[in-house]
Amino acid sequence: MSDALYDIVAIGEGLIEFNQRDPARPEFHRGHGGDTSNAVIAAARLGARCAYISQVGDDTFGHELLALWQREKVDTEGVRVVAGGQTGLYFVTHGDGGHQFSYRRQNSPATQLTPGHLPRALLARTRWLHVSGISMAISGTACDTVLDAVALARAEGAQVSFDLNHRPRLWSGARALAMARAVLQQCDLFLPSLDEIHALTGIGQPDAVIDWAHAQGAARVALKLGAQGCRVSDGHSRETLPAHPVQALDATGAGDCFAGACLAQLAHGVPLAQAARAANVAAALSTRGWGAVAPLPRATDMAAAGIAWPY
Repeated sequence: MSDALYDIVAIGEGLIEFNQRDPARPEFHRGHGGDTSNAVIAAARLGARCAYISQVGDDTFGHELLALWQREKVDTEGVRVVAGGQTGLYFVTHGDGGHQFSYRRQNSPATQLTPGHLPRALLARTRWLHVSGISMAISGTACDTVLDAVALARAEGAQVSFDLNHRPRLWSGARALAMARAVLQQCDLFLPSLDEIHALTGIGQPDAVIDWAHAQGAARVALKLGAQGCRVSDGHSRETLPAHPVQALDATGAGDCFAGACLAQLAHGVPLAQAARAANVAAALSTRGWGAVAPLPRATDMAAAGIAWPY
């Protein structure tokens, strides 16, 4: 789609974040989050032309998210403001076992997305559509909306990226697996993490995961391995790419950052291994600060880490 208006359009839920930085103190610092929102902001900070599809409440937090996306140069034409809606929230706590999430999003505007709300003009003018397991898991109608968006975007010639982001608290493993398979049949880039795919399928060996993903229909796979980096496959060759070493403070949103940075390069024709190598760096840099959005790197941060940018 050489004449595409957008490099990446994502669909999902933006959330207000309250992050407890010190486990010993009951203080929460306000920020922003939501997996596909994080990803599209990460891509926009690295120069990609992006838009978001969602719903927010006509409340303080909803307007705060709209202002965030507009400030980050993410087009909000596809974001609908719902009168009387209460925008979703989540809380992050930190301890010896890592970070833990608690959500307050039941009946939020994004959970009420329906296929009739899809802005077809956006889906017809993008190189990539980015979706996630969370985008589908938040409600039955949201799941239908994501599946319709995938079909519409593919019909218009867009490629589809799918971040598994499996959350057992949101839906059953059987339904999550069925919906993942439905998206993978139309998936150009699959972005699972090893622990999540193991929890969902029982497959725990990286190459076996990649074999399974290709068998489901995924054309390319970038398997996130945490501190071990990632393993990528374009269907012909495979390569393990090491993580970028940093002193991490908070891993909230690091996988979303990986997705956005990878797509920002793929949208401009960069090969998968090169795009994933840059995404490893971006994800690592995003852990140097607190919260999902504030520490997402910009082009200058990437250049300082040795990654030539843009593209």
